[in-house]
Amino acid sequence: MSEEAKIFAGVLFSPGDPELKAIKLRSHKLSAEYSRTNEDDVEVRQHLTKLILAEFGEGSFMQGPIFFHYGRHTRIGKRCFFNYNLTVQDDAPVSIGDDCNFGPNVTIVTPVHPLLPNERRVMYDQAGNPKHLCYAKPVNIGKDCWLGANVVVCPGVSIGDNCVIGAGSVVTRDIPANSLAAGVPCKVIREISDADSMVNKPEICAGYRPTI
Repeated sequence: MSEEAKIFAGVLFSPGDPELKAIKLRSHKLSAEYSRTNEDDVEVRQHLTKLILAEFGEGSFMQGPIFFHYGRHTRIGKRCFFNYNLTVQDDAPVSIGDDCNFGPNVTIVTPVHPLLPNERRVMYDQAGNPKHLCYAKPVNIGKDCWLGANVVVCPGVSIGDNCVIGAGSVVTRDIPANSLAAGVPCKVIREISDADSMVNKPEICAGYRPTI
């Protein structure tokens, strides 16, 4: 089994494997190249996103700078917006649904390291060869989610459709659909409902309305 296949199987793998290092180096260079572009370099950015990511939906936009660890392990839906400093450490697969909005400095992480320091330093394969190892858990974010500034999504987390995650939250557990959640660790505050409609805030709407 290849080291990349081990990632997808959810078992220990060697991040220092030459093939994995080559994938990461490619993604790091492309991410840096994207980050050096201007936001009106539309064609260049479109080309780079196709090289970096497994999928980048039509109408989606990343402000930049960006950082993807593997890149090709990430799929992003349509019409998404990502503000400054998006970081995705996508050892395991990361999936982001359509119509999501991320504030500045959102970070998604998938790798998990052993808790014992000696195991973090080294473990041994069946032949007794020392290895530095970790494992990784996928992250799934549904459609129509809004993640505020400085949100961190931890390994193995799923966030359901239509969720709002408050700024500065650290999401360590699954969040069910239609939830307003925040905190460290992130917890569900309440369900989002029609009572949250901007219709109920005419003093803010200034004549605008959500539907015709």
